[in-house]
Amino acid sequence: MDIHTRIAHRLRELRDARGYSLEALAERSGVSRSNISLIERGQSSPTAAVLDKLAIGLGVALASFFDDASAHAAEPPSPLIRAADQPLWQDPASGYVRRRLSPPAPAPLQLVEVVFPAGRRVALDSAVHETDIHQQVWLIEGAMDLSVGETTWHLQAGDCLAMRLNQPIVFHNPSRHDARYLVALATLPFPSPAPTRRTP
Repeated sequence: MDIHTRIAHRLRELRDARGYSLEALAERSGVSRSNISLIERGQSSPTAAVLDKLAIGLGVALASFFDDASAHAAEPPSPLIRAADQPLWQDPASGYVRRRLSPPAPAPLQLVEVVFPAGRRVALDSAVHETDIHQQVWLIEGAMDLSVGETTWHLQAGDCLAMRLNQPIVFHNPSRHDARYLVALATLPFPSPAPTRRTP
């Protein structure tokens, strides 16, 4: 399955699982109904910014769109994925290339490798309110400026930055060379609210 078909299937699966109509997801995400329909039919290549809006509307991490759509497979998903089988996706707007490293077997942790072109910038809202998602970015090569909320961090090779996906994040490569970094994503359950004690 090519990456555009995978995104199309995952978007439809996530929308159906939540019982959202096209109109409901359009209202929640700010992405037009027609654009969502085109993406689900594999007739549009969404940018990272559009996928981010859809992820927020669905209450999931952007990485969820690259999961292996194997929920109905005859055999359980494998805990191993070979390098040649790791799906690649390129953002049509910025040109950054994303490689999903994690196997298809369900896990609370996901690993992603990104190659970010020189001089490019991507702004994501990243404010997922329905899920507690933590992310760490470990810069392997090059330099990156990451703005998390109102704070900007300048990363050099070897630096690692931790954040929660509950506020806007801007990725910017200020250098004249591509940057390469590893992203680790962990989804944690929100703590259950304490039961209210009824007074007699």
